[in-house]
Amino acid sequence: MAGVKTEDGADDTALFTTEGHTGVITLNRPRALNALTHPMVLRITEALTAWEHDPAVAQVLIRGAGERGLCAGGDIRAIHDDAKAGGDASEDFWRDEYRLNALIARYPKPYVALMDGIVMGGGVGLSAHGSVRVVTERSRVAMPETGIGFVPDVGGTHLLARAPGELGTHLALTGAAVGAADALLCGLADHFVPAARLPELTAELAGAPAPEVLARLAGRPAPGELAGRRAWIDRCHAADTVEETVERLLAEGDPAAKEAAETILAKSPTALKVTLAAVRRARGLGSLERVLEQEFRVSCHALRAPDLVEGVRAQVIDKDRRPRWSPPALADVSEETVERFFAPLGEARELRLS
Repeated sequence: MAGVKTEDGADDTALFTTEGHTGVITLNRPRALNALTHPMVLRITEALTAWEHDPAVAQVLIRGAGERGLCAGGDIRAIHDDAKAGGDASEDFWRDEYRLNALIARYPKPYVALMDGIVMGGGVGLSAHGSVRVVTERSRVAMPETGIGFVPDVGGTHLLARAPGELGTHLALTGAAVGAADALLCGLADHFVPAARLPELTAELAGAPAPEVLARLAGRPAPGELAGRRAWIDRCHAADTVEETVERLLAEGDPAAKEAAETILAKSPTALKVTLAAVRRARGLGSLERVLEQEFRVSCHALRAPDLVEGVRAQVIDKDRRPRWSPPALADVSEETVERFFAPLGEARELRLS
């Protein structure tokens, strides 16, 4: 697989090897925090499909090159440029990416994801839907989309909707990154392995099943933060609106709750309201496939809304960290505006998975 050329000639952005009876995927853009591109999505899908029917491959491992993380998400600069130009490349990318997310979730062989370092956005989609998800003391797992005027996707609203209590709503609105213990608590990961033992884990997977290897190498992470904050998180995020959530957080008298409120207020007001609606609706949709179909609608509508371009400009391109959201306040985002993000795209454009 490693020698397969893509249309743009980038045959080394994702590497595919077999080590013993394990198919190994290595995301190979370390200088870009292994950010995911459309050719990478297509090649990973191709490899997983081939390995699914290969009796010599008993399980799959996905990891990131370098020391900084598995994957920081999709290539948001490319999405920014596409949105600014009014193109449809991002829509094509998401269609294939979300199909890959569904494939990973239903993969018939053990799918081991090494969620070491930064795992955000599209990186969560490549890992947290897998059947064997490993975090380390270096893990920082997040769906930070509201900070760039976007909404959690790649099945993120499905995962967050299933987290205990309102922890998922808290992470969706704040975009906060969590460490190993909190990722385990929220159901985003299954096992903790110290980063220093990852080479040993990888080597042993070549000759033994993942459950057997993890029984020897997995341990307990250092305590996280969310368990001790669960009471006020559940109480505040049970509110019906983002405005009321912020009011409750500020009324708690807890410095961490106040910080959460301030964090939320810095995000895109439109993205916040759409995100809350998306997570709440995901709870009722049931299957990952149906949630991905909803997320595809939301993402496509977000591509034509002003805050995505502005958010990426402020956070990634100009890096002034001073986005000018439109509209600028939560009170100015109407229910009709939120509903437009969930509107049908038309039969020819809809994503059909379920």
